[in-house]
Amino acid sequence: MNEKVIGIMGAMHEEINSVLELMSGIEEFSFGRRTYYAGTINGIKTVLVFSRWGKVAAATTVTSLITKFNITDLLFIGVSGAIDAKLKIGDIVVADRLIQHDMDARPLMPQYEIPLLGMSYFETDQQHLAIAQQAVEGMLKKGIGSFIAPVEIARFALDNPRLYTGVIASGDQFFASQQDKEQLYGALPETLCVEMEGAAVAQVCYEYDVPFAVIRIISDECNENSSIDFPDFIQHVSSRYAHQIIENVFTLL
Repeated sequence: MNEKVIGIMGAMHEEINSVLELMSGIEEFSFGRRTYYAGTINGIKTVLVFSRWGKVAAATTVTSLITKFNITDLLFIGVSGAIDAKLKIGDIVVADRLIQHDMDARPLMPQYEIPLLGMSYFETDQQHLAIAQQAVEGMLKKGIGSFIAPVEIARFALDNPRLYTGVIASGDQFFASQQDKEQLYGALPETLCVEMEGAAVAQVCYEYDVPFAVIRIISDECNENSSIDFPDFIQHVSSRYAHQIIENVFTLL
């Protein structure tokens, strides 16, 4: 049996730095204009990297993780914007399926279908889905007040963050208007949140038979207020979420 090697991709540098705190025996490798950190977390071989933004960049990064660093499993963690109205800032979404909302090869094939694969959704396998859910649940049970300052909890109204499981949509578009949000929700009403990498990463993992989990922290509501305090949220909230969630994942593997 091949030795387990976990690949971790983060959507922000702050998230990468936070997860890096968990790693031991770190070596750095520069490849394809990216820096890969190889080491161990909880005794398990791990390779950590900043995904870069957008579907092509993220797909390139995960392909390198698979083909150069020989990962056996992939975890993606980062922020996203809420599409479903029930989601609030600070909630966490674990994807059970992912779709590329900007894929449209009509009339050659149905909207959202990936050319030559005959599928629109990429599903998270049950084992990694359960591990991700348990890791988030463990963090929420611990209480975010144990790792996030009270001033930040009040500032971002993180009173009762919740875990949701469902569809994440990805595309090369930053959603910053209510109109864009409503248009996506109308077209894909099962969508919980939207980001720019997850479904592309999921497609690469599917094609290489690498199991994966995608975990997203809600940072904004995909409207005209989407950019307000975003850098501070990344620094003071989502990076600490990432640290706690990944630490929990490695106790479950």
